[in-house]
Amino acid sequence: MNAPLQARVLAAQGRQFWLRTPQGDECAAVTRGRQSDVVTGDQVRCQLLGSGQGVIDEVLPRTNRMRRSDQRREKIIAANLDQAAFVLAGEPLFSEELLLRVLISARSETIPVMVIATKADLPQSLARIEPRLSLLEGLGIPVHRVASKAEPAKTRDQLMPHLQGRHTLLLGQSGMGKSTLVNLLVPGAELRTQSISEALQTGRHTTTFTRAFDLPEGGLLLDSPGFQVFGLSHLSVSELEHAMPEFESLLGECRFHNCSHRHEPGCAITTALTRGSLDATRYGLWTQIRAEADRQR
Repeated sequence: MNAPLQARVLAAQGRQFWLRTPQGDECAAVTRGRQSDVVTGDQVRCQLLGSGQGVIDEVLPRTNRMRRSDQRREKIIAANLDQAAFVLAGEPLFSEELLLRVLISARSETIPVMVIATKADLPQSLARIEPRLSLLEGLGIPVHRVASKAEPAKTRDQLMPHLQGRHTLLLGQSGMGKSTLVNLLVPGAELRTQSISEALQTGRHTTTFTRAFDLPEGGLLLDSPGFQVFGLSHLSVSELEHAMPEFESLLGECRFHNCSHRHEPGCAITTALTRGSLDATRYGLWTQIRAEADRQR
């Protein structure tokens, strides 16, 4: 039997995985026994069995993980990330709730997030969301306005300095232009996806699993499936509070130490909201998330 090797998981679909060793060898792999908590981006210890096959023995400690959850289960989307990028657009209009949930999940794991606003060549599309983009920038979240189809070269030149040499998870709803962006940034992405899908026996359904692509300038772009739901059941109330950057200077200033920041007198956050120094939309969405957390406890 070959000696154990360390490898990175480039794709994960069910109990099937695609690995790359530091020597550049790639293979399909399964886990030993019933282990199933392996995700794209993981570093694993494995053994190569020959004929392009391998077996995973152990998942090495992670630096972070992007995850979502409900009361029944937790799904880790990817691990060991340098940053995440949320792709959105004005046509169709993105979900501000999903964006906030992603931002909260990422902040709880200290994963920096940038926003990529596509279809910037469509004046009405960009104008529709520009106030929200400016708000995000005011909160310290980098925003890149791009036109992947109309200005591909400019888009690449704008984004690559922020992606090269890093492991970036791409997130977003369907219809936001994420696939177009991947194909622009990663030459041959469609062929690469097809070959991995065939190796993992996933047929033609190529959007159901997260897979990592090599960027020409170095680094990995991890493309995840589009989503419509992003639960945060794994986070505590304290984590939900501290994941809002606009709350940072106000936490601890409320009259009651267990303030829910919804209806208590002397709440520093609702006072700031009344004075107009907090965004009402983000606050309203946060209270919904907080109420959801209360119901699940």
